[in-house]
Amino acid sequence: MTEHQAVVLLLDLGLIILLARALAALARKLDQPAVLGEILAGILVGPTLFHGAIANALFPADVRPLLSAIANVGIAVFMFLMGLDLDRDLLRGRNGTIVTVSLGAMLLSLATGVALGFFLHRDHPSVPALGFALFVGAAVAVTAFPVLARILTDRDLHRTPLGGLALACAAIDDVLAWLVLAAVLTIVGGHASPLRTLLLVPYLALCVFAVRPLLSRLLRVGGADRLTVNKLAVLIAGLLLSGGLTEWLGLHFIFGAFLFGLLVPRADFAALRRRVVGRVEQVNGVFFVPVYFIVAGLNVNLSHLDADGLLELGLILLVAIGSKFGGAYLTARARNLPRREAAALATLMNTRGLTELIILSTGLQLGVLDTKLYSLMVVMAVLTTAMAGPLLRVIRPPRFVPAPETEALARKPA
Repeated sequence: MTEHQAVVLLLDLGLIILLARALAALARKLDQPAVLGEILAGILVGPTLFHGAIANALFPADVRPLLSAIANVGIAVFMFLMGLDLDRDLLRGRNGTIVTVSLGAMLLSLATGVALGFFLHRDHPSVPALGFALFVGAAVAVTAFPVLARILTDRDLHRTPLGGLALACAAIDDVLAWLVLAAVLTIVGGHASPLRTLLLVPYLALCVFAVRPLLSRLLRVGGADRLTVNKLAVLIAGLLLSGGLTEWLGLHFIFGAFLFGLLVPRADFAALRRRVVGRVEQVNGVFFVPVYFIVAGLNVNLSHLDADGLLELGLILLVAIGSKFGGAYLTARARNLPRREAAALATLMNTRGLTELIILSTGLQLGVLDTKLYSLMVVMAVLTTAMAGPLLRVIRPPRFVPAPETEALARKPA
């Protein structure tokens, strides 16, 4: 790194943090998730405005690889926290409504997304049509679990039956979408030999039968609820090593980091997990993740958006919103959830946010998406995240009293 690169990098990092905090605060004032403001910060400094003059002046080409490296570390940590914070009890399928709604929303959005992918592939040929279509299907089907949790907490819905249903359905949908995406990226990634990819199976077995018990022993040292520097070092080193290994094996590093978060034992470690999330999430959210938004925004270019692009955007929005809302609403009504509660649940399931951005950026890096389609899909992620709050306020106003049967359905077994 030259002296000039070091100076520009440090100045850029300071600017990114300040810009992200400012737009996050503005988003909160507009009753939107903070992450939405941070995503917009990345888009605003990108090539969309002034034909890239701002982006080229603030983030010269020789500094961008350094920013990308920092951003990748941040996303690896974010995916680890996502796996760590995921309550596996939500995935056990003890509730018929949860299983029905999550599968209904997932399958309909995945199927229509795949159909959309085949249609879009004619104008955006990259990888073979099947891999491209499956990727678009997975991108359409995902729900941003962390953003959804924040929306529910901000509206004091996280402890309600509706909030529990939404979180459980989103958790199942996310796991299914990640599995589909993992399969797609294994097929289209093309950066590892087939022999390496076959090693994924023994690696998963090693994680479950060796790494997890070892983690349990290490984290019990000094008390299962006590977080020490050594324990934190083990967890951070583990997520980075797991991410690096899955990248080498032909699967994106985000899956290795997410897997390591899932491996952390749950029994007797609830307090420790909360402390890890609280300590790491704050630093990661203030420093690393905003850098990721800037790097992602530098690839969003809407300055040449024409009538054909607007038509494609309209089609993407129609499929993404309609399939997710329709699948969740219809299956919720089939389980006798009241209309307003079913509509609120379907609205929440449409939240995408940062999780969508990670998927789209991965597709762009691997050449599955071109810059134009990537930009349109990012707009879809922003709009579907932004609409959740206002729609929820209309469908389920603050003084709304849920029907008595909602809680009963939330507890009803399959």
